[in-house]
Amino acid sequence: HLPLHRQHQRLLQAGIQVSRSSLSNWAGRSIDLLRPLAEAIRQSVLDGQVVAMDETPLKAGRQHKGKMRQAYLWPIYGERDEIVFHYAPSREHRHVETFLGDFSGTLLSDGYAAYEAYAKGKSAVTHANCWAHCRRGFEQASESDPRASEEALALIGVLYRHEQIIRDRQLDGERKLAYRTEHSEPVVRAFWRWCDEQCHRPDLLPSSPLAKAVNYAKARHASLEVFLADPAVPIDTNHLERSLRVIPTGKKNWLFCWTEVGAERVGVIQSLLMTCRLQGVDPYTYLVDVLQRISVHPASRVAGLTPR
Repeated sequence: HLPLHRQHQRLLQAGIQVSRSSLSNWAGRSIDLLRPLAEAIRQSVLDGQVVAMDETPLKAGRQHKGKMRQAYLWPIYGERDEIVFHYAPSREHRHVETFLGDFSGTLLSDGYAAYEAYAKGKSAVTHANCWAHCRRGFEQASESDPRASEEALALIGVLYRHEQIIRDRQLDGERKLAYRTEHSEPVVRAFWRWCDEQCHRPDLLPSSPLAKAVNYAKARHASLEVFLADPAVPIDTNHLERSLRVIPTGKKNWLFCWTEVGAERVGVIQSLLMTCRLQGVDPYTYLVDVLQRISVHPASRVAGLTPR
């Protein structure tokens, strides 16, 4: 997350004089060498059966004098604990199609309509929604309707306790599916009955935060139940949101990317750095090794240089 101009200042304080343009050129050229590895990670992610996808904003490129352009990085998280960040100049629906291509499997996401639209147009894609995003609506309604919000949060909390038990017992495959069927499915049924009861309340205004939270959940009824039928599907996208946190953290330090090329390079290098962390590989050791070997490594075996 450390901008090059701060690294330049630290080097000067240590008695090392290197121009900032040289640092920029070295960083840019190194990241460009690593682009095939980010592409190999992308291919590995899309070869899986379950992917989680989101988008996070950043400023990249000048729109006009004194104003930066609003752009986005779109992270995709694969079931092999790999993540790839794609740059796009907007949040338009077409970018989901571009980045996922002919993916077949389950797409896990928040409630943004672009993901649902993509899944509707692909018979081989199942769309799953995130329970954490569903939960947020009831948290926001806690001030206006504390009792009802507490009831909803309690039901969703039971689902998360069951997921914790699954992790503690290290259940997977059929055992995980059987546990969810026995314990989580009745809770989900109770949650839908509770939502129906709220819809019949005469005092609940359509504009109230609780009504919006209930409608958000009911509109995604089928997508929120996908995890009950597939043990490989997580209950939420929290694992993805933890990994994309590097971008907001970075923005607090470097604020924006002066060019769109720079934003693309941020996506490439963060794909490698975050995948290193997810795989338990030291990023510094990894980059020192890979940058020495990438010029002589066979292009047909590029996947062998990815962190996994």
